[in-house]
Amino acid sequence: MPYQAGKNLPGERASKLGHLEVLKSPLVKELVKNFEEPSEVELDAPVNWESIPASGEQLDIIFSVDGSIQTIEDKTPPYKALAFVKTALMKIDQVALSRIDKVTPHPFALRDLMTDAALYHATVFPLRHVKVPGLTVYDAVRQTIFESVKDSSLYGEPMETLKWLAYEKWSGEKKNLEEFQCPHIGCESEHATLPYDAEEGVCSNCGNKLYITDMLGFHHDMAENAASDSVGTAYMNIHETLLLFTGIRYFWNNNKDTLKRCLFFKDGPLQIRAQYSKLVAPIRRFLAHAYKMGVPINVVGQEKTGYFVEHLDLIGRNANKGQLFIPDHKYICEQIQHRSASGEPYGKDTNYGAKIFLILDERHHFVLTLPITTGNMKAFILDPQIDLLMGLPNILATLPTILSNRHENALLPIELANSIASLSTYPSAQVLKLFADANIKK
Repeated sequence: MPYQAGKNLPGERASKLGHLEVLKSPLVKELVKNFEEPSEVELDAPVNWESIPASGEQLDIIFSVDGSIQTIEDKTPPYKALAFVKTALMKIDQVALSRIDKVTPHPFALRDLMTDAALYHATVFPLRHVKVPGLTVYDAVRQTIFESVKDSSLYGEPMETLKWLAYEKWSGEKKNLEEFQCPHIGCESEHATLPYDAEEGVCSNCGNKLYITDMLGFHHDMAENAASDSVGTAYMNIHETLLLFTGIRYFWNNNKDTLKRCLFFKDGPLQIRAQYSKLVAPIRRFLAHAYKMGVPINVVGQEKTGYFVEHLDLIGRNANKGQLFIPDHKYICEQIQHRSASGEPYGKDTNYGAKIFLILDERHHFVLTLPITTGNMKAFILDPQIDLLMGLPNILATLPTILSNRHENALLPIELANSIASLSTYPSAQVLKLFADANIKK
């Protein structure tokens, strides 16, 4: 690794001839040759494509959620940094969608569709070397997360949804919050909790203030005066999930018959990773409870990038339209993640749905995640089957009506939510940088 350029001296240049010795190796020559010659990839395991089952009824009320993040960093020491996060929830119906040209939608038609149909949320986190009067970065981020979830512009609904999930209010029982690690440095008791329905409280061990958002574990990615970039990304994913379940919670409490007609889309998998996965178990229990009550929740996550999408590009070439493939734990580990299947089951603690590869037609190939209808709140299925995918017939009946031809494998609800939530690299990031530069250097 060469030395980098500094203020006074230039950087070290890498050798232009250093690769010659490497290329003398016969093994390296063979590898380079094979890399340059295109060939069909042979998989070690069969891909068991199945015909799409008979579709059910179209779902006529559609919600979609998406988020975006931009981290703005000062390029001079001490490299101050802020993370801007935006999320959006959009509601549309089939009548409105049917009026939109799927190939070349008129901008005014899209404007009219999105008017009064979207909610969005925006916040900013100090990550490194940003002073907040009276607070360390550690405490400033904790407080910002709590206040952002309570966002008054959304009437505090995401906070109500967090409590609805964390306290499992849908069950009718009044449970205390599941125990978590106290976030206060020097205490770190593993038995911090809050009484039923509380948003704030105190640690029984150290007596310091607790927020309900502390149970998610953001403090594990922070030091006293700096926070990891992953804090912003994790917050975005958590808030997307809360927005998604805000719609579900509303209809669950007010009109379960209408909830059966709803389809909820999330940009990305139905997954919450690392320490933030504490919400996964209550979500799974709710989905199982709803199915048992005869109110299946039609929720879908779509992945647009990543290992699963790349794998679909490989296996989709040999599939016919109208087929799907549900990879099990062994296949995912060995063929996609390229690791031994003897380890922890894929998604056991982080996913609240099963992956499926769907070939709808020649131009629309999808990697989707759908909840599993186990009926068992504690079961984890290593080998999900097609008849266990919650709401699949109705979802398959709805997908052809919401396709977009503006982008590869695009769904119109997610496309529209992205247009609201997006903080693009340009010009959005440039605008945010101007704002940050005006404030971060004070």
